[in-house]
Amino acid sequence: MSSVAVVTGASAGVGRATARELARGGTRVALLARGSVGLAAAAREIRAAGGTALPIETDMADHAQVEAAAERVTAELGDIDLWINGAFTSVFAPFVEIDPAEFRRVTEVTYLGYVHGTRVALDRMLPRDRGTIVQVGSALAYRSIPLQSAYCGAKHAIVGFTESLRCELLHSRSRVRVTMVHLPAVNTPQFDWVLSRLDRHPQPVPPIYQPEVAARAIVYAASRPGRREYWIGASTVATILANRIAPALLDRYLGRTGYRSQQADWPADPHRPENLWHPADGTGGVDFGAHGSFDGRAHRHSPQAWMSRHRRSLTAGAVALVAGTAAVGAALGRR
Repeated sequence: MSSVAVVTGASAGVGRATARELARGGTRVALLARGSVGLAAAAREIRAAGGTALPIETDMADHAQVEAAAERVTAELGDIDLWINGAFTSVFAPFVEIDPAEFRRVTEVTYLGYVHGTRVALDRMLPRDRGTIVQVGSALAYRSIPLQSAYCGAKHAIVGFTESLRCELLHSRSRVRVTMVHLPAVNTPQFDWVLSRLDRHPQPVPPIYQPEVAARAIVYAASRPGRREYWIGASTVATILANRIAPALLDRYLGRTGYRSQQADWPADPHRPENLWHPADGTGGVDFGAHGSFDGRAHRHSPQAWMSRHRRSLTAGAVALVAGTAAVGAALGRR
């Protein structure tokens, strides 16, 4: 029997690409998101490819809705083996221009949505003593940038929550595993529908990657949940390391460059949709798909992601190279 996975935020972007990647491997996938139009389109894609999809309209900020969705998944697809938390929303604006209600909404979806998803997954996995939970994180979980205070705060909170939970699972010797996958900038529709108060169209900070790069990494991490986290994209690793080495310098650098690097060359459309309170791909909306507006600039592959997947063999090769070099040096030294 094929396994059962739940993907939140599955109507678009990374979530949609991840659902397709899982379905290609034979996994039965439950798609959770608010947008009915996007969910229906994602389900059609999976079914057209011969897979099984169960779309469920769910607001991850509402624990009762998440619980009801999990009940339906179990009843219609079977026991949940994998739960991937990826749903989020955001506001692009300086902190003082974000209303308290907007900040709260971002936190409820982007942070508490992960908490709710993790809880309902554990309620079903712990009695069976098996299952995997993947938290889709970001480089911004370790290094905040301007104009995204609510999103960055939520991503930082996810790391703190997950690390605490992991310790508790280890204490109880549970075989349920939790891992995090921290992504770089990705070409998703969020930049076409995020609530923005910027003068120009928002954009991901280059370098930009296609959502399929993230999806492959997430599915790989789900199949090998022993590692506590995966960092995808050289920019993610460089950003996190730079923050650990010289955070004050990075503050100043981002203060100078962070506004411009998050805005495209064209002005913002005053009539653009926004999905903070209502899904842009809901009833009366359109299907945004997995990709955003930056296909011409987005990378389809990440060398760092490949290295992350092959870290063990690369480490073994490096050790062998060092050992071989040392042996040659020793032999030459004896001459």
